[in-house]
Amino acid sequence: MDGVQSVEVARAETERGEVVLRRRTTGAGADVLELRVNGVFVMDTLETTSEIELAAQALALVEEPAAVLVGGLGLGYTLQRVLADPRVQRAVVVEIEQALVEWMRDGTVPHGPALLADARASVVNADIAMAIAEARTHYDLVLLDVDNGPGYLVHQANEAVYEPQFLHRCRDVLRDGGVLVVWSANPAPDLLAAMRDVFGDAEEQAHDVLLQDRPEQYFLYLARR
Repeated sequence: MDGVQSVEVARAETERGEVVLRRRTTGAGADVLELRVNGVFVMDTLETTSEIELAAQALALVEEPAAVLVGGLGLGYTLQRVLADPRVQRAVVVEIEQALVEWMRDGTVPHGPALLADARASVVNADIAMAIAEARTHYDLVLLDVDNGPGYLVHQANEAVYEPQFLHRCRDVLRDGGVLVVWSANPAPDLLAAMRDVFGDAEEQAHDVLLQDRPEQYFLYLARR
């Protein structure tokens, strides 16, 4: 793209493939960090609207969201919005890529150290399906952003995250009145139907985003226990 330069900041090879953090400088001179997994764009620090809304929409639905589980650390914007709410007493982030956690902790992602230093936040290096299956506590909110959605998977194994068996387990770990929100890069009618089957009702929200000057939409799927 004209006027845009990109350099690699960090790279990690895992059993799931490669995780790469790149810095690009836009034509306007802004530095933007971009996360890619196996060559697929995941997110950046320029367009963070839907990552923030993933938390904001859920927080608005629960009177006392004391305990929050976030599936997927990403570049931290969902967690940041969670911790901005003084009602939150505990936020557990489940992230499968240890390298991404380290880049947040060591300042490779500049806002990471301050974010993870919050005493209310803890990070668990694990697969979200396993973490949910083994959970021995309950949460007011479960926020899932672990892949690009069921229609555009980076890791095929994440398909299970959008299926009824896992959604039932998410419902089990929610307190009464608790809310599940799932992020998707594309419309996911099968996910919406599955959430309605499991929870009795669910809502689809489309959020307008601007990706490198291209208007797009990302989607949130919400259900309440």
